[in-house]
Amino acid sequence: MSASSLPQSRLEVLRAVLGGLMRRYQQRVPDVAAVFQAMTDAGLIGSPDHVENDHIAFRTMGVPQLGIASLERIFVHLGYTRRDPYSFAAKKLNAYWYSPPAPEFPRIFISELRVHDLSPQAQAIITSYTDEVAGDPVDHLDLSDAAAIDAFLHAGLWRLPNWADYLRLQQESEYAAWVIYNRYYLNHFTVSVHNLPEGYDTIASFNAFLNARGFRLNDSGGEAKTSPDGLLLQSSTVAALVEAEFAGGERHRIAGSYVEFAERRVLPQYAHLPRHALRREHRREGFEANNADKIFESTYRHQTSR
Repeated sequence: MSASSLPQSRLEVLRAVLGGLMRRYQQRVPDVAAVFQAMTDAGLIGSPDHVENDHIAFRTMGVPQLGIASLERIFVHLGYTRRDPYSFAAKKLNAYWYSPPAPEFPRIFISELRVHDLSPQAQAIITSYTDEVAGDPVDHLDLSDAAAIDAFLHAGLWRLPNWADYLRLQQESEYAAWVIYNRYYLNHFTVSVHNLPEGYDTIASFNAFLNARGFRLNDSGGEAKTSPDGLLLQSSTVAALVEAEFAGGERHRIAGSYVEFAERRVLPQYAHLPRHALRREHRREGFEANNADKIFESTYRHQTSR
């Protein structure tokens, strides 16, 4: 659905929902403000509003009443279009990406854990929580009410997990442990580095900028994850550990969210265009499973414990 065919009121709801997601995300992820400040201090941006958000991402549990089929309904209603599917065999995940109704909005990437591919014990732990959600919760959500959607995306869909369950899930699926605690909290947002000033507009140069300022980057598969066609390059910070309260008042430090960076290179047929004429449609679109597979690990212990 294009922006021209979408009621203006629905676009306003979408702006408000995305604004709410980013506000909570920035409060929870110290690296966001730190990256913005570093970019501002270096003169790369005038303010954080000048950063193009390439995409945002959500993680979900693949159970009948939740998962992609439920969460995507919110964004499809707000004008997004489901695009390519992805499968991550080793991590037991499925995913889709969604194109926005207009270039001003970020792409969306939604993944889900294939719960039935886990051990019976892990499945039992997960469903002991997700079974508390009776039916698809989006059925009862007013999709014209931005505040209601915002509250839903930041709500505890099930009871607060206990530490033992978190640890048991983490042994088998770090993704499962992250979702059982964080639910639908925004997993990451993504800086479009190709729109930054020359000298900082590639993943290689921007990674060097971040490293020089002490940011820890995910090095799984190398700091720069590159698609086979060489046109999509991605990197990310390592998720900071955040203080989390578990059932019974136990407090432990666990992986929160992180910041991603993407360089979408110009498609060969548009290589003749001058820089000022380039638009989103002239660059590499979509995602790359191998890149995403490594980006997922930004919340994994082998990265956060480095």
